Amino acid sequence: MGRVLTFAYGVGSYLFFFLTFLYLIGFVGNWVVPKSIDTGVAAESLGAAIAINLGLLGLFAFQHTVMARIGFKKWWTRVIPPQVERSTFVLLATAILALMVWQWRPMPETIWRIESPFAAALLNGISLAGWGIALISTCLIDHFELFGLRQTVFYAIGREAEHPQFRERLFYKWVRHPLMSGFLIAFWFTPVMTQGHLLFAVANTAYILIGIQIEERTLVHLHGERYESYRRRVSALFPMGRGKST
Repeated sequence: MGRVLTFAYGVGSYLFFFLTFLYLIGFVGNWVVPKSIDTGVAAESLGAAIAINLGLLGLFAFQHTVMARIGFKKWWTRVIPPQVERSTFVLLATAILALMVWQWRPMPETIWRIESPFAAALLNGISLAGWGIALISTCLIDHFELFGLRQTVFYAIGREAEHPQFRERLFYKWVRHPLMSGFLIAFWFTPVMTQGHLLFAVANTAYILIGIQIEERTLVHLHGERYESYRRRVSALFPMGRGKST
């Protein structure tokens, strides 16, 4: 793959991700977008909706988990150029995310509804803050490397991309996985919780709790005792004192 094509591929994958990410914010919060988590074509039954939605979430979790592992990356970079490995991961993950948004079946039965305008606005604000925490967290660990843009740009200009170093900055001084903390806040703080939103929040929470266990094995492999020490000092998802707990 030539330098110009590599650059275009990386930029295209990144823009696809970023636009889909922005749409996802509106999708989860029922804000602005034409199809949200509580709107669209309904399934024939509640059971069918649950099956379809869990299947979509499961597909995303499977792809995300398998392709992020070191062993898979070693094999995969013998198939595709290493400089586009991350962009390809981002492209496929985003395509599955877009498929989920498109094919999600609404389950609009209400679990709770906050009637107070002030309280509803507060919950929406906290949810948006969660999305902000998630986005800022990616910048703290190198946003453009995480989404493959740095690798493709550096290859295009003939420079070798450096691997990001492990650093405890801002949110990472308080919790080990602020990106996931932000997502949990974004998913759970809502003035209107429907069955569909609850399914989305519960399934993603379960995946996050399982996923960070898998990810931390990789981080220990990469950073050794330095990360082990970090795990002993800093909580996983919320600042609740020392140790490995959430």
